[in-house]
Amino acid sequence: MADSLIPLNIVIGDRNYRIKISSSDEETVRKTLKVINEKILEFRGKFAGKDMQDYISMVLIWYATQPQATTTRFQSEEVLEALSKLDRQLKDFE
Repeated sequence: MADSLIPLNIVIGDRNYRIKISSSDEETVRKTLKVINEKILEFRGKFAGKDMQDYISMVLIWYATQPQATTTRFQSEEVLEALSKLDRQLKDFE
């Protein structure tokens, strides 16, 4: 039987999102979000004066080029599309 989708409130940078994911992916998504948010904080410390969209874009590039990004359950194209969608949503909030 396929996993049912569960709602999940996530935070990327300073934005809250409500997504639906497969229950079997919850741990992976939470770990990925932790890494993403830690990298955002790291880039904020290195590159002062940028806005959140810049930091998220930097993390997107960093994450997409990491070897572990291709070894997760998610396909690289799916990750990039999801992050691109979030980037478009952030642009809409400006």
